[in-house]
Amino acid sequence: MTDQPPQERIFLSLADVGEVEEQYVREALRSGWVAPLGPHVDALEREVADRVGVQHALAVNSGTAALHLALLHLGARPGTKVVVASMTFAATANAVAYTGAEPVFVDAREEDGNVDPDLMLDAVRTLQAEGEQVAAAIPVDLFGRIADYTRLAPGLADLGVPLVEDAAESLGASLEGRAAGTFGRAAALSFNGNKIMTTSGGGMLLTDDTALAEHARKLSGQAREPVPWYEHTEIGYNYRLSNILAALGRAQLARLDEMIARRREIRQRYIAALADLPVTFLGPQGATGGDADDNCWLTTLTVDRGPGAPAVVEAMSQQSIEARHLWKPMHTQPVFSGARSFITGASERLFARGVALPSGSTLTDDQVVRVIEAFRRCLG
Repeated sequence: MTDQPPQERIFLSLADVGEVEEQYVREALRSGWVAPLGPHVDALEREVADRVGVQHALAVNSGTAALHLALLHLGARPGTKVVVASMTFAATANAVAYTGAEPVFVDAREEDGNVDPDLMLDAVRTLQAEGEQVAAAIPVDLFGRIADYTRLAPGLADLGVPLVEDAAESLGASLEGRAAGTFGRAAALSFNGNKIMTTSGGGMLLTDDTALAEHARKLSGQAREPVPWYEHTEIGYNYRLSNILAALGRAQLARLDEMIARRREIRQRYIAALADLPVTFLGPQGATGGDADDNCWLTTLTVDRGPGAPAVVEAMSQQSIEARHLWKPMHTQPVFSGARSFITGASERLFARGVALPSGSTLTDDQVVRVIEAFRRCLG
């Protein structure tokens, strides 16, 4: 009996970098600009602002930093509340905790995992009726699909609560012709290594609010006052993005549409190949229908009968394929066990049955076939 050679592992969402990225980074290194300032930082900020359609963009070292800076300007602090989508990565809630404000979690809608807009508005009304100060509300554009801002934006405006859009996963997505990152008083993008485009680590704060942009820029550079010596009147942060990483980001931005198109193609192959199985894809059958406006960062589904998510993820891993659970809801995380929440049970059901399939734009056609065959074996 001959041992079979181990199969190459297929990852969830690898960075897609090549010759264009090498060219940009090489130029940045040779220019001598190796500090958290430089022409590539300025250019990336301008190019992202133009692409999204906002007045101001601030390059920072993570999407979490962008959220933190926006919340600080909006007055999040001890004694205030910030209403947050529960189904999200921990960074959304952690940014609230950094300010000293209390996160209040709101459940998802079942069809795509994005926050339930009516429940979020009810949560704000309830808190305000109790005399609480709500400093901001943070919906999350989950897995590259924009939340329902047609209801949230006017609703929060009527209640006088600033909307901060966590668009970490949604650069390149749109809703009714508007780009992700344009729906709130401020928005945060992530350029982490597994996102739709990357600077290896990094992020961007977007806003049309000039005062917010200027304050955040000051805070991101240790809050130095504009005088010839080092003068500080408030606590700042070392949050700026380096010129070398910004160069990588500019190359990635130039290829963004190409990478989105490949992820969409992979999603459509999954949908067609798994149509006879008891699964439901998040988003494509959702409230707005189709996925033409998504950036298709991750393709996610629920297994409606048979094994739950833990068994599927484990079985895929045994076949050298990285599938992932959907985000574990924040209101079920031990670190936020005492936090208030407005819950329907939707996000817990999605977590129990939901799986993210490998979705990166570097996946070959043969790798997509391997994922499909492995997933079918999981469901017997």
